[in-house]
Amino acid sequence: MSILNRKKILVTGAAGFIGYFLSKRLLDMGCTVVGLDNLNDYYDVNLKQARLDLLKPYDNFSFHKVDISDKKAVDELFETEKFDIVVNLAAQAGVRYSISNPEAYINSNIIGFFNILEACRHNPVEHLVYASSSSVYGTNKKVPYSTGDKVDNPVSLYAATKKSNELMAHAYSKLYKIPATGLRFFTVYGPMGRPDMAYFGFTNKIVKGNKIQIFNYGDMKRDFTYIDDIITGVINVMGKVPDETEDGAPYKVYNIGNNKPENLLYFVETLEKCLMREGIIDKPAEKEFLPMQPGDVYQTYADVDELIRDFNFKPNTSLEEGLSRFARWYKEYYGL
Repeated sequence: MSILNRKKILVTGAAGFIGYFLSKRLLDMGCTVVGLDNLNDYYDVNLKQARLDLLKPYDNFSFHKVDISDKKAVDELFETEKFDIVVNLAAQAGVRYSISNPEAYINSNIIGFFNILEACRHNPVEHLVYASSSSVYGTNKKVPYSTGDKVDNPVSLYAATKKSNELMAHAYSKLYKIPATGLRFFTVYGPMGRPDMAYFGFTNKIVKGNKIQIFNYGDMKRDFTYIDDIITGVINVMGKVPDETEDGAPYKVYNIGNNKPENLLYFVETLEKCLMREGIIDKPAEKEFLPMQPGDVYQTYADVDELIRDFNFKPNTSLEEGLSRFARWYKEYYGL
């Protein structure tokens, strides 16, 4: 019996990729889940709605269409519902979009997160867990990336907002004793994922017979982490309030990554193989090799020693297994 199943949990970004899978796992465990999402059109709203539709049959689930940048709505929800645990996954995602639409990141990731912190301060919770990102490591030269590394050279506004979240959470944790844990996710992928992510975008283009763009001429590495492993990591963390640090803040940050960077070209070949196996495509895609894009980094690589030490867990789904599951879902969802 999990200690979480008697808890009332707020999941912000519940119609999102990670938010949906986390909500579903918690509901299956018997938790009461309150989902919050603004259902914006950063990507296909139908996909967000499809995820929500799968959660609605649960008696222990309720949903509020709220934007976390709306302080009044957030405060009212916290006052009414009295949450035990808050998992903040609502954020404006994407590195490239932050170059063309910076304001969206300030509204959601800075103002929105501030509203969540204030709500936790005035309506005390047992634990605040929030999404950070591997992008905070920027052009870190040391690998694998460790949570003890210096991370104050972000190469995108998105990364800067995520680092800001960690700093803001630490301040609130210290000042108001809010137990807070930040999770630096590494390139999450899987079924029902985000269409703006490379694997999903590549698939959409390959299916239409379009060329796919390979940046930095294919010389890039990513620590691809399968969605189920991410969710197990989040749930492990939710159940363990962090110890106080030397400065008296009940605060912690973990990496959740596969601890195995894969070359971009190997990733594309594996994706093509899985799509061909499902009969979605009949030949590899035509490729256009381009230089590195602004805001991108050469590689990501998670040190997960602390995750192993504290929870006896590390992500272990292989790329082929994860992409096979994605291909099967894609075929079914789009009726190919």
